[in-house]
Amino acid sequence: MAWNEPGGDRNKDKDPWSDGRGGGQGPDVDAFLARLKSNLGRVFGGGDDDNGGGRGSGGGNGGPSIGLILLGVVLVWFVFDSWVLIDERQRGVVLRFGKYERLMTPGPNFKLPRPFESVTKVDATQVRNISDQVLMLTRDENIVVVDFNVQYQVSDPQLYLFGTRDPDDTLRQAAESAVREVMGNSVMDTILSGQRAELAAQANERLQAALDQYRTGLTVSEFNLQNARPPQEVKDAFDDAIIAREDKQRFENDALGYASKQVPEARGAAARIKAESEAYHAQAIARAEGDAARFTLLAEEYRKAPAVTRKRLYLESMEEVLAANPKVLVGDRGGNNVMYLPLDQLSGANAGGSRGDATFIERLPPIQAATTPPQRPATRDTARESTRTPREGASR
Repeated sequence: MAWNEPGGDRNKDKDPWSDGRGGGQGPDVDAFLARLKSNLGRVFGGGDDDNGGGRGSGGGNGGPSIGLILLGVVLVWFVFDSWVLIDERQRGVVLRFGKYERLMTPGPNFKLPRPFESVTKVDATQVRNISDQVLMLTRDENIVVVDFNVQYQVSDPQLYLFGTRDPDDTLRQAAESAVREVMGNSVMDTILSGQRAELAAQANERLQAALDQYRTGLTVSEFNLQNARPPQEVKDAFDDAIIAREDKQRFENDALGYASKQVPEARGAAARIKAESEAYHAQAIARAEGDAARFTLLAEEYRKAPAVTRKRLYLESMEEVLAANPKVLVGDRGGNNVMYLPLDQLSGANAGGSRGDATFIERLPPIQAATTPPQRPATRDTARESTRTPREGASR
């Protein structure tokens, strides 16, 4: 049935916005506000003046007080928002009303509930890295392409959060600046050769100094120059230059190897010659001293027995002379027979044998006849010597 459909007093006016008094009037705003006020009063423990019955502070129908409810909510909020668990890899930065207060270590930590204090967790053990490629000009005005990689960690969480606006981007720009500075002060040959480790160490020092100056709270753990190469347009020419440099290095190594071999041999030969000369020097001195001592002893023996000493010296001299020459001994006792002596064969056979060997053609008479010197005719000196006494001869 429609709201304004006629058909009886009970359904005379069913407009939901009317106050029930008919007449087609609008809704009663004052009555709506009064009912809202009454409901709010009952919720917060107040009385209802319109109903004329002042209710107690405990709320309607004997329900719990709103103060107790609020106290419970505050306790739950305080308990559950006052403890923070920091992981072993993390550090917690505590802010009190937006200002840095302290740093939390790993484990459970107490703080004031929000909005009094808030905690920002920072991963301080994670190794982060950035890689980039730069095209730069060297000191000798050559263009080179360098690929670098930087690994870093957060060393100071406070500076990492509040020292600079974007520390990661700051590190990337500072790393590129350090690479450009180092490469710009080097020549192309140094960059393309095996000295990139030294250049990377220099770039690492400059990058860390820049990060400390910018207060980023970051520490560089490793800086690598992964690749340094000329642009593709001139790569063939640089490859030829590298091959020529390697050939030069190989030739230098061969020359150094040859020098390292010849110099010790020459030094060894010089040391050997020096040792031989020193040995000859010592030998000559020893032999001269020995000859002088021998001559002194012979002189003393000659003074004691001149005849015996002369005979002994004569025999020793003949032994030395005959020991170095082949000898043919021919006996002259046995007639006037003519003998044929193949001296050339005897000399050749004797030359192949040992020194001092003698070839006997005929057995000699007894050794006494061979060793007895020939008799000299008696002279005035010999007669004088025969008349001397043994004592005078020994004294002479």
